[in-house]
Amino acid sequence: MQKLLIHNIGLLATPVGRSARGGAAQGEILKREGAWLTTDENGRIAEIGQGPCPVTAPGEYRTVDAEGRLVTPGLVDAHTHLIFGGWRQNEFGLKLHGATYLEILAAGGGILSTVKATREASEEELKNKAKAALGEMMSYGVTTCEAKSGYGLDRDTELRQLRVIRDLDRECPIDLVPTYLGAHAVPAEYKENREEYIRLLTEEWIPEIAREGLAEFCDVFCEQGVFTAEESRLILEAGKKHGLLPKIHADEIEAIGGTELTADLKAVSAEHLIVCQGSGIEAMARGGTVACLLPMTSFYLGSVYAPARKMIDAGVPVAVASDFNPGSCPGLNLQLAMTIACLKYRLTPEEMLTAVTLNAAAAIRRADRIGSLEPGKQADLIIWNSRDLDYLPYRLGSNLASAVFKNGTPLTSERNLPTIS
Repeated sequence: MQKLLIHNIGLLATPVGRSARGGAAQGEILKREGAWLTTDENGRIAEIGQGPCPVTAPGEYRTVDAEGRLVTPGLVDAHTHLIFGGWRQNEFGLKLHGATYLEILAAGGGILSTVKATREASEEELKNKAKAALGEMMSYGVTTCEAKSGYGLDRDTELRQLRVIRDLDRECPIDLVPTYLGAHAVPAEYKENREEYIRLLTEEWIPEIAREGLAEFCDVFCEQGVFTAEESRLILEAGKKHGLLPKIHADEIEAIGGTELTADLKAVSAEHLIVCQGSGIEAMARGGTVACLLPMTSFYLGSVYAPARKMIDAGVPVAVASDFNPGSCPGLNLQLAMTIACLKYRLTPEEMLTAVTLNAAAAIRRADRIGSLEPGKQADLIIWNSRDLDYLPYRLGSNLASAVFKNGTPLTSERNLPTIS
């Protein structure tokens, strides 16, 4: 692999460290003006400096002139439902006319319609659809992406989803991190026998997935009408027993005790958290759990927003992700999520940058290798069409990623955008 030299960087902005940053530290960003950066032959950052670049053999390097632009770490999308069949645009008009989620579900829509479409889709169809989404994500600056199963809700389809994630991780330049979410809902065929579905999850499917090495994490949707807090504990403990680290969807619609499980389970992340209570925030702080917040979902659903400032004040590290899925957030523009996070969570641009880089990396146990620009870490980075950090959330909806690099290799061709004056 050819070494990379990026010089004439107007501003290099990055969080620092190999673990999540909470409290005041979330807003502590290292900023270097007039910087340069080099990588080694393994695609890792070798040196970062300021002033004249000391490289004496430029022929060894692929040389990129940043032209005075901003450089940050690559974005990490720590919560997506990447693999699914079909779309649900037919529900959009129903929602505009006041139909509730439960009404749509009763009419055969909602998550169960996606389950049907996913079960009917071939592995190749699922792969091609997800590959197109990944290409769009990369254009926005995403260099690592968590991907959940959860639209099969049976053995064979869940395995198919996870195998697609594994294959895409091998085939695509972007890194994919697999999460098993068999406990996304109780499928229709087990509606009258949920105990058997939970038994299959905990005693048969989780052990099989762990044996095949198809997932790193086990997730569960702890919500009114889905899985109770005690059922969620049972499922996540089964995952831990077989080496799958716990994540939890919690407090999206009602607070029923899911976030409070994080301290006992040492959950890596708790996700959604729209109506999270003080006891849940305290539990996350005690458990060292990253709060993975999804502002585009609140926006799309016209819902309230998670209490991000209370979490940061309590020392809980906050990450921001897209929640890309066909129902509640059919969008994958993490740059838009960054803007909404600043406007609605009241994150500063510095806190926001940490939320989509280092803290997001910590939410998928990757903070030791990605999420910041430091010697020894992967050279995952973005050259932005901007001179400063404030401009990123300010430009609502614009794609400001000029060039995206993964392990020092360009993921996208540099877009011929004018440098901001």
